[in-house]
Amino acid sequence: MTTLELSLSDNSWMTVCEESRLTPGRGMAALLPDGRQAAVFRDRAGRTYAIDNRDPFTGAQVLSRGLLGSAEGRPFVASPLLKQRFDLETGRCLDDDEVAVAVYPVRTV
Repeated sequence: MTTLELSLSDNSWMTVCEESRLTPGRGMAALLPDGRQAAVFRDRAGRTYAIDNRDPFTGAQVLSRGLLGSAEGRPFVASPLLKQRFDLETGRCLDDDEVAVAVYPVRTV
């Protein structure tokens, strides 16, 4: 059984789920120990990503329900509310250079 883990701010790792539970092209939300949420994704190529689930433009915990895509070779998720795109590797908003979300390192074990 292969599990997916996220790195937390204290450099510890948290088990999120069995990797097989992630559907390619779709996200899921994970509750973190400090009460925040992470949006976890596996793209169709099998790469996994985790970013903050909170949409900074609305405050809603919805990025895990966004649409995956790529722009100039950069993987992103588009918020399901206002459609801003967030780079899954850096957290940077592709539509507003002054906005970003947290990125969590992921690993499979």
